Amino acid sequence: MGMLDRVLTRRSLLLAVLVTVLGLVGLARHRETRATERVVDRLLDEGAANEQRRDGTDARVDLPEPVQQYFETAFSGDPHRPRSVRIEQEGTLRVGGPESSWKPFTATHHATVHSPGFVWNATVTFAPFVSVRVRDAFVGGEGSARVALFGALPFGGETGGPELDEAALQRYLAEAVWYPAALRPENGVSWEGIDEQTARATLESGKTTASLTFHFSTADGDGDETVVERVHTERRYRAVGDGFEPTPWTGLWREYEERDGRRVPTEGEVVWHLDDGDLHAWRGRVSEVEYRR
Repeated sequence: MGMLDRVLTRRSLLLAVLVTVLGLVGLARHRETRATERVVDRLLDEGAANEQRRDGTDARVDLPEPVQQYFETAFSGDPHRPRSVRIEQEGTLRVGGPESSWKPFTATHHATVHSPGFVWNATVTFAPFVSVRVRDAFVGGEGSARVALFGALPFGGETGGPELDEAALQRYLAEAVWYPAALRPENGVSWEGIDEQTARATLESGKTTASLTFHFSTADGDGDETVVERVHTERRYRAVGDGFEPTPWTGLWREYEERDGRRVPTEGEVVWHLDDGDLHAWRGRVSEVEYRR
């Protein structure tokens, strides 16, 4: 029985170690989840406060023609003003260069309408039983990025800094096609016409200013619809090594559908225009949109 006792003892020890490790990972995952919930709560609280401060803002400004036509399309139904939005997404992304493989992700995206702010909480699967949680945010005028292995063990992140803040605010502006009320002048966006199908949008948040060029297209169906086809900037900061490099960047939007009285895209793609070729970095689909009054 001596040999059997030793084998059972070793197995019991391994089992105890495994249970302990899983318990610690579970505890760390719970802490990460609670930390994300606190960031979302802060986002929504600040959004509500900024909504009150913006009440009474004069929205009677002259808008470029394609922007006016876009708003007529975007708000085809219920004109109520949401305070925030929750968006469920799925898709694939790349974390390396143009030759890197696509990895599947699911994400929940929270954003406020009356002031710039979002929290993007995604789970990216790298291999069976191997995933990371990615949290990108712009809250209180500050951008941040955080990565946690297995959704539990932090191993990378950035908080604040002019480059990260501007890149995050540009992302908010680009993704406002999902919550188009955020693009209205009363919510801080100024528009400058370029031509019949193009206009530049500029948004400020604290010390940070972001601008994007919006390209509109008209689709002939039961009636003319003007939608945002793509957004572009020649200068969006991209994380490279230990720093950031200004890089041309494009967001593409397609497959528009009506969601709760709004005409919004259900598919999108992000492209970095690098010196050695385009890097298609993100492809996503919207599975659910909830506008919160």
